[in-house]
Amino acid sequence: MGLTGLFLICFLVVHAGINACMWFNDGGKTFTFYAHFMGTNFIVHFIEAGLFAGLLLHIVDGLLLWKQNRDARPVKYAYSNPGANSTWYSRSMGILGSLLLIFLIIHLKDFWGPNRLNQIMTGEERNTFEMMQEEFSNIFVVILYCCACFALFWHLLHGFQSAFQSLGLNNVKYNKVIEVAGTVFAIVVPFIFALMPISMYFKLVH
Repeated sequence: MGLTGLFLICFLVVHAGINACMWFNDGGKTFTFYAHFMGTNFIVHFIEAGLFAGLLLHIVDGLLLWKQNRDARPVKYAYSNPGANSTWYSRSMGILGSLLLIFLIIHLKDFWGPNRLNQIMTGEERNTFEMMQEEFSNIFVVILYCCACFALFWHLLHGFQSAFQSLGLNNVKYNKVIEVAGTVFAIVVPFIFALMPISMYFKLVH
Protein backbone atom coordinates (compact mmCIF):
# COMPACT_ATOMS: atom_id res chain seq x y z
CA MET A 1 0.00 0.00 0.00
CA GLY A 2 2.81 2.39 0.89
CA LEU A 3 4.82 1.88 -2.30
CA THR A 4 1.84 1.99 -4.67
CA GLY A 5 0.44 4.96 -2.75
CA LEU A 6 3.66 6.98 -3.15
CA PHE A 7 3.79 6.01 -6.83
CA LEU A 8 0.26 7.34 -7.35
CA ILE A 9 1.13 10.48 -5.37
CA CYS A 10 3.96 11.16 -7.86
CA PHE A 11 1.47 10.79 -10.70
CA LEU A 12 -0.85 13.31 -9.02
CA VAL A 13 2.01 15.83 -8.89
CA VAL A 14 2.66 15.49 -12.62
CA HIS A 15 -1.04 15.55 -13.50
CA ALA A 16 -1.69 18.64 -11.35
CA GLY A 17 1.34 20.37 -12.87
CA ILE A 18 0.10 19.81 -16.41
CA ASN A 19 -3.42 20.91 -15.49
CA ALA A 20 -2.02 24.12 -13.99
CA CYS A 21 -0.65 25.05 -17.42
CA MET A 22 -4.16 26.07 -18.48
CA TRP A 23 -3.83 29.21 -16.37
CA PHE A 24 -1.31 30.60 -18.82
CA ASN A 25 -4.48 31.79 -20.61
CA ASP A 26 -2.95 31.27 -24.03
CA GLY A 27 -5.87 29.44 -25.59
CA GLY A 28 -4.67 26.16 -24.15
CA LYS A 29 -1.43 26.12 -26.17
CA THR A 30 0.89 25.37 -23.24
CA PHE A 31 -1.50 22.86 -21.74
CA THR A 32 -2.06 21.16 -25.11
CA PHE A 33 1.69 20.97 -25.75
CA TYR A 34 2.35 19.04 -22.55
CA ALA A 35 -0.83 16.99 -22.88
CA HIS A 36 0.26 16.03 -26.41
CA PHE A 37 3.71 15.07 -25.13
CA MET A 38 2.20 12.87 -22.40
CA GLY A 39 -0.22 11.31 -24.88
CA THR A 40 2.26 10.46 -27.64
CA ASN A 41 5.61 9.79 -25.97
CA PHE A 42 6.52 6.08 -25.94
CA ILE A 43 8.29 6.29 -22.58
CA VAL A 44 5.24 7.97 -21.04
CA HIS A 45 3.05 5.19 -22.47
CA PHE A 46 5.32 2.65 -20.79
CA ILE A 47 5.05 4.54 -17.48
CA GLU A 48 1.30 4.76 -18.04
CA ALA A 49 1.11 0.97 -18.14
CA GLY A 50 3.00 0.90 -14.84
CA LEU A 51 0.58 3.46 -13.46
CA PHE A 52 -2.42 1.25 -14.22
CA ALA A 53 -0.61 -1.72 -12.70
CA GLY A 54 0.20 0.35 -9.60
CA LEU A 55 -3.43 1.46 -9.34
CA LEU A 56 -4.69 -2.12 -9.55
CA LEU A 57 -2.17 -3.24 -6.93
CA HIS A 58 -3.24 -0.36 -4.69
CA ILE A 59 -6.90 -1.42 -4.99
CA VAL A 60 -6.14 -5.10 -4.40
CA ASP A 61 -3.87 -4.28 -1.44
CA GLY A 62 -6.60 -2.10 0.02
CA LEU A 63 -9.20 -4.87 -0.28
CA LEU A 64 -6.84 -7.43 1.25
CA LEU A 65 -6.00 -5.07 4.11
CA TRP A 66 -9.69 -4.42 4.75
CA LYS A 67 -10.38 -8.19 4.80
CA GLN A 68 -7.39 -8.82 7.07
CA ASN A 69 -8.58 -6.22 9.57
CA ARG A 70 -12.11 -7.59 9.42
CA ASP A 71 -10.96 -11.19 9.97
CA ALA A 72 -8.76 -10.12 12.87
CA ARG A 73 -11.84 -9.02 14.79
CA PRO A 74 -14.77 -11.27 13.74
CA VAL A 75 -16.64 -10.38 16.93
CA LYS A 76 -17.26 -6.67 17.46
CA TYR A 77 -16.37 -4.96 20.70
CA ALA A 78 -19.24 -4.64 23.18
CA TYR A 79 -18.31 -0.98 23.50
CA SER A 80 -16.54 0.91 20.77
CA ASN A 81 -15.22 4.45 20.70
CA PRO A 82 -13.11 4.57 17.51
CA GLY A 83 -12.89 8.36 17.56
CA ALA A 84 -10.69 8.21 20.63
CA ASN A 85 -7.78 6.62 18.75
CA SER A 86 -8.27 7.50 15.08
CA THR A 87 -9.87 9.99 12.72
CA TRP A 88 -13.01 9.17 10.77
CA TYR A 89 -11.22 9.52 7.44
CA SER A 90 -8.49 7.06 8.45
CA ARG A 91 -11.25 4.55 9.22
CA SER A 92 -13.03 5.36 5.95
CA MET A 93 -10.15 4.88 3.50
CA GLY A 94 -11.97 1.97 1.86
CA ILE A 95 -15.11 4.02 1.24
CA LEU A 96 -13.16 7.06 0.07
CA GLY A 97 -11.03 4.85 -2.20
CA SER A 98 -14.14 3.23 -3.68
CA LEU A 99 -15.66 6.65 -4.42
CA LEU A 100 -12.42 7.74 -6.09
CA LEU A 101 -12.35 4.55 -8.16
CA ILE A 102 -15.88 5.23 -9.44
CA PHE A 103 -14.86 8.79 -10.29
CA LEU A 104 -11.68 7.59 -12.00
CA ILE A 105 -13.70 5.32 -14.28
CA ILE A 106 -15.91 8.29 -15.22
CA HIS A 107 -12.85 10.48 -15.76
CA LEU A 108 -11.22 7.89 -18.04
CA LYS A 109 -14.48 7.59 -19.99
CA ASP A 110 -14.66 11.35 -20.45
CA PHE A 111 -11.06 12.04 -21.49
CA TRP A 112 -8.53 9.22 -21.67
CA GLY A 113 -10.80 6.73 -23.47
CA PRO A 114 -12.05 9.02 -26.29
CA ASN A 115 -8.52 10.36 -26.81
CA ARG A 116 -6.94 6.92 -27.09
CA LEU A 117 -9.75 5.67 -29.32
CA ASN A 118 -9.29 8.64 -31.64
CA GLN A 119 -5.54 7.92 -31.77
CA ILE A 120 -6.23 4.32 -32.80
CA MET A 121 -8.88 5.24 -35.38
CA THR A 122 -7.27 8.30 -36.96
CA GLY A 123 -3.68 8.34 -35.68
CA GLU A 124 -4.28 11.78 -34.20
CA GLU A 125 -5.03 13.15 -30.76
CA ARG A 126 -8.14 15.09 -29.91
CA ASN A 127 -7.68 18.59 -28.52
CA THR A 128 -7.84 17.94 -24.76
CA PHE A 129 -8.34 21.62 -23.95
CA GLU A 130 -11.44 21.77 -26.16
CA MET A 131 -12.69 18.50 -24.64
CA MET A 132 -12.37 20.05 -21.19
CA GLN A 133 -14.22 23.19 -22.27
CA GLU A 134 -17.06 21.04 -23.55
CA GLU A 135 -17.26 18.72 -20.53
CA PHE A 136 -17.00 21.49 -17.95
CA SER A 137 -19.72 23.62 -19.48
CA ASN A 138 -22.09 21.30 -17.61
CA ILE A 139 -22.58 22.36 -13.97
CA PHE A 140 -23.39 18.80 -12.88
CA VAL A 141 -20.07 17.55 -14.25
CA VAL A 142 -18.28 20.38 -12.43
CA ILE A 143 -20.02 19.46 -9.15
CA LEU A 144 -19.10 15.78 -9.64
CA TYR A 145 -15.41 16.65 -10.15
CA CYS A 146 -15.38 18.96 -7.12
CA CYS A 147 -16.95 16.26 -4.93
CA ALA A 148 -14.29 13.80 -6.15
CA CYS A 149 -11.57 16.31 -5.26
CA PHE A 150 -13.08 16.65 -1.78
CA ALA A 151 -12.92 12.85 -1.39
CA LEU A 152 -9.33 12.92 -2.68
CA PHE A 153 -8.45 15.51 -0.03
CA TRP A 154 -9.60 13.23 2.80
CA HIS A 155 -7.98 10.18 1.21
CA LEU A 156 -4.62 11.95 0.90
CA LEU A 157 -4.86 13.51 4.35
CA HIS A 158 -4.41 10.07 5.85
CA GLY A 159 -2.78 8.22 2.94
CA PHE A 160 0.25 10.49 2.52
CA GLN A 161 1.46 10.05 6.09
CA SER A 162 0.33 6.43 6.22
CA ALA A 163 2.51 5.57 3.20
CA PHE A 164 5.68 6.63 5.04
CA GLN A 165 4.59 4.79 8.16
CA SER A 166 3.85 1.60 6.18
CA LEU A 167 7.36 1.68 4.73
CA GLY A 168 8.91 2.21 8.16
CA LEU A 169 10.17 5.66 7.19
CA ASN A 170 8.59 7.44 10.14
CA ASN A 171 10.94 8.85 12.73
CA VAL A 172 10.46 11.16 15.71
CA LYS A 173 12.94 13.63 14.19
CA TYR A 174 10.95 14.28 11.02
CA ASN A 175 7.44 12.93 11.66
CA LYS A 176 6.17 16.49 12.08
CA VAL A 177 7.67 17.45 8.70
CA ILE A 178 5.90 14.51 7.04
CA GLU A 179 2.66 15.47 8.77
CA VAL A 180 2.84 19.09 7.62
CA ALA A 181 3.94 18.13 4.08
CA GLY A 182 1.12 15.60 3.88
CA THR A 183 -1.47 18.13 5.00
CA VAL A 184 -0.23 20.76 2.53
CA PHE A 185 -0.17 18.20 -0.28
CA ALA A 186 -3.67 16.98 0.60
CA ILE A 187 -4.96 20.55 0.34
CA VAL A 188 -3.02 21.94 -2.64
CA VAL A 189 -3.33 19.06 -5.14
CA PRO A 190 -7.11 18.51 -4.84
CA PHE A 191 -7.57 22.31 -4.87
CA ILE A 192 -5.73 22.55 -8.20
CA PHE A 193 -7.83 19.73 -9.62
CA ALA A 194 -11.08 21.31 -8.38
CA LEU A 195 -10.12 24.75 -9.65
CA MET A 196 -9.75 23.36 -13.16
CA PRO A 197 -13.46 22.59 -13.86
CA ILE A 198 -14.54 25.67 -11.88
CA SER A 199 -12.29 27.91 -13.98
CA MET A 200 -13.58 26.31 -17.17
CA TYR A 201 -17.23 26.67 -16.19
CA PHE A 202 -16.93 30.34 -15.25
CA LYS A 203 -14.68 30.98 -18.28
CA LEU A 204 -11.79 32.21 -16.15
CA VAL A 205 -9.38 30.54 -18.59
CA HIS A 206 -9.35 31.10 -22.31
